[in-house]
Amino acid sequence: MSGAVRLYGRRTELEAVAALSDRVRSGRGGALLIAAEPGLGRTALLRRAAADFDAGPVLHTRAVPAESRLPYSALHALLCAAGGAGPAGAPRSGLAPGALLELLRTRAAGRPLLVCVDDAHLCDDRSRAALGFAARRPDAMSAVGLLLTSAAHRAHDPDFAGLPVVRPGPLPEHTAGELLDELVGNGADPAVRQALLHEAEGNPALLKALLGRLSPAQLSGHAPLPRPLADGDALLGTVGDRLAVLPPDTAFVLLLAAAAQEQTPATGGADTALVARAARAAGIGTWALDAGRWAGVARCDGDLIRFANPLLRRAVLAGAPTARRRAAHHLLATVLTGDRHRLPRLLHRALAAEAPDPRLAAGLAAAASAPGVCGLQRSLALARAAEHTPADDAARTSRLTAAAELARLAGQPHRARELLAAARAGGRVHDAVRGRAELAAGVLGLGDGPVGDAQAALLVAAGLLGPYDPRHALTARLAAMEAAWAAGDAAGCVAALGGAGPAPAGPATYTTGQGVCPHAPPGRAQPYGASYDDYRSGMLAALCARPAAARKPLRRVLERAVDDDDPQRLLRAGSAALVLGDIAAAIRITARGLALGRARDLVALVPQLLEHLAYAELRAGRHARAGAHAREGLTAGHRAGRRNTLAHLHAVLALVASVESDAAAVAGHVGAAMAIAGPHGLAQAATLAEWASARADLGRGRAAEAAARLGPLVREGPRRGHFAVRMLAVPCFVEATALAGRPDDAPAVVEEFAAWAAHGGDPQAPALLARCRALLACPDEADALYAHALALHASAGGDFEWARTQLLYGKWLRRRRRPGEARGRLRDALVAFERSEALAWVDQARAELRATGDVAAGEPAGALSCLTPQQLRIAHCVAEGATNREVAQRLSVSHRTVDHHLRNVFAQLGVRSRVELSRLVERAGRTG
Repeated sequence: MSGAVRLYGRRTELEAVAALSDRVRSGRGGALLIAAEPGLGRTALLRRAAADFDAGPVLHTRAVPAESRLPYSALHALLCAAGGAGPAGAPRSGLAPGALLELLRTRAAGRPLLVCVDDAHLCDDRSRAALGFAARRPDAMSAVGLLLTSAAHRAHDPDFAGLPVVRPGPLPEHTAGELLDELVGNGADPAVRQALLHEAEGNPALLKALLGRLSPAQLSGHAPLPRPLADGDALLGTVGDRLAVLPPDTAFVLLLAAAAQEQTPATGGADTALVARAARAAGIGTWALDAGRWAGVARCDGDLIRFANPLLRRAVLAGAPTARRRAAHHLLATVLTGDRHRLPRLLHRALAAEAPDPRLAAGLAAAASAPGVCGLQRSLALARAAEHTPADDAARTSRLTAAAELARLAGQPHRARELLAAARAGGRVHDAVRGRAELAAGVLGLGDGPVGDAQAALLVAAGLLGPYDPRHALTARLAAMEAAWAAGDAAGCVAALGGAGPAPAGPATYTTGQGVCPHAPPGRAQPYGASYDDYRSGMLAALCARPAAARKPLRRVLERAVDDDDPQRLLRAGSAALVLGDIAAAIRITARGLALGRARDLVALVPQLLEHLAYAELRAGRHARAGAHAREGLTAGHRAGRRNTLAHLHAVLALVASVESDAAAVAGHVGAAMAIAGPHGLAQAATLAEWASARADLGRGRAAEAAARLGPLVREGPRRGHFAVRMLAVPCFVEATALAGRPDDAPAVVEEFAAWAAHGGDPQAPALLARCRALLACPDEADALYAHALALHASAGGDFEWARTQLLYGKWLRRRRRPGEARGRLRDALVAFERSEALAWVDQARAELRATGDVAAGEPAGALSCLTPQQLRIAHCVAEGATNREVAQRLSVSHRTVDHHLRNVFAQLGVRSRVELSRLVERAGRTG
């Protein structure tokens, strides 16, 4: 029955409802208030609760606004909902406070009863008071549950005081996407899908209303979408009930507030004093400015008027007639005086104008370039200037393109796409103008979209801009190289940088994010040509496997970074440091770029800086710090709309979780990374995610599975991993093949790893190479190779990899029947793994210590105490579902040894099957 009401993203709310139902089934009473904004599904939650309740009858009613002045009308409807209720059962003239409790108990007749009242805030006063009185006395409602819904702004009404409340909010984007996919299947074009999700802002009802506006051709992307996508009818149909009851003057005051906030979006509200001046100029009395009359639509928060939610503000604007909106903007322009308010005054004048005005457009463009104007407001000004520019004027396309780039930098990629679509829809323009539009589109796609498409657009931009605008052509080439790098296309990186030819020359430029900022940031200027030439020549040499030729130019890039204060160049310098293998410099430089990016509120650049910093910290073995920065990057990436960055951050977090041995977290982050990396062609993120899964397998002793995952990535072939990452995964692959009994799979890869390690791209590589050779060496050579690896680790640093070498060395020593030497290695490994919070490796080290006879490593519990350390290890492996052959591979013993020990385990514990053994081990784990 519950399947008829399917809900998305309401786990917490459903758990609260289920808890109430469980109380009622057990014979106790309870109440719950669901308070939410319109369209967020409070009615659907109530219907789901009623459908799921099978323990007894359900009384279900909804308040009728037309009856809100009739005393007890809501209670009458509720009691009649039971069926067969005559007038005697309904209150007529009065109801004592406790009478409703008695009526409900009578209706229940000893059976559990669920009472559902939708829109309880619209009930008449007497009914609302009686419902609240009963709901606050759950102990008096034996086996009766009271489930109420109300508008979010009415949850604090005195009648509902003291009730437990759940507040459903807007759906997260991925959950809203699941709902959208359920509604349309695979019929939505990806760009249309993103536009719908953006416009709906997580409101399920609005999402359905927007879908109802689209034809099949529009939904599939074969016809243009209506503009605006969310018009006044759709918005008012979703959240307009609250606006309909406002008096005309109050509604106009809120229209003034919505119009004022539209021009200052960064403030999060409208200037209260400005709105008051405009209202007085319109002859509106002060009573209309009383926030108590605004019906929960907005509130006065100090110096700002804030709307209860963004959809209400949009509905106020979109639902007003055009003439009324223009009048509001005209009033606001009239009361904004002085040079300090020049730009907002011009913005309101532009919105109040009835026809295009080229002089107003020129004034807006000039005002946008004034010092101190934030990027988002500058974007708005240029977009308004474009609206007042003739369609056949190239300045219109230029202004739309610049507005789009500024919107992207401010973290509004959807707005940027709309502006770029308008720019590209213009008539024939000069190649330089079209090149800037292609550059902006390519950079936008690089942050969120298939990177192959972005690379193509950026190369087109570089070709168009080259003869006329060399500095922006260089920016396009750098961004194209970044797209090729993300895709794992080394040849594409070389082509984007111009191959082996001379670097294109050009004047100085300044960049923020991945695109060009119309104004240079303050601070020390640097010649773009010199910086670009060194970066280009160094990266070309590195990509062409000429590390000696790469060192000097890339080192000069790092030297310039000491005094640089441009975050984009610092991001590039941090990448150069990683290529050089100078991990400490990469962390230091990228952290400085992050500080500058935060200080300048570069919304689009901050998540990318966090991604690079987290990756550098991961390379340094600082897993906790890498995880902290990656989690912060996820928040920043969502804000900026950079899904490609999110994929890389999820991959980093998967690697962190693989060290912490959190299998569920590894799987979750790998799934999130691959969901984006696959469609968008992000080879680097996909390789990191696969590596994380394999390392988690290794931590759980599943060597064969780890080898199967990593083999295609590190060897030659069509599934080969990313060119800059695959070598980092080789040590895991060699360890997996050795432990899985397949060492012959690894020698060719080890030789390639040796050549790569000689380039100095990773300070850990020499130690890891020695470890790989020790794993594959004959017994006479392995001892010395392990000792050499540990000596190299001492100079490279990194607790985790050093501990893994100690663990492998300890295992090798124990198999060679040298338990005394093994214990020292294994104890050191155990301490280092504990310090790194590598829990699965902690378990491995403890198990190896027990196998050497070191009982201090952890005593077995309960019935298992009769087993020897080796028998205990075998018992745990079997309890995890491993076959005898798999146990033999994990423990590096023969199949016969496992058979022998397992027979003794069965005999000593008195069990007859592997299932019984699993249960015994599980019980011992719970009690031990």
